[in-house]
Amino acid sequence: MNAVKMLAIVLIVAGALGLAYGSFTYTKETHQAKIGPIELSVKDKETVNIPVWAGVVAMVAGAILLFVRK
Repeated sequence: MNAVKMLAIVLIVAGALGLAYGSFTYTKETHQAKIGPIELSVKDKETVNIPVWAGVVAMVAGAILLFVRK
């Protein structure tokens, strides 16, 4: 399998996952203060929304790469 087909499959899968889930959440830890041996940190949950058009574009681009021959 060559690199173009692998990229096409990755784009199709990423687009499908983007359409299926719509967003993903991750935890971001920030260090607020360090006073001697005591360290204060804050964990924030961040949510990233994936637009529907981005998932569709990724899937279409993957399909074009997969099925169009040079």
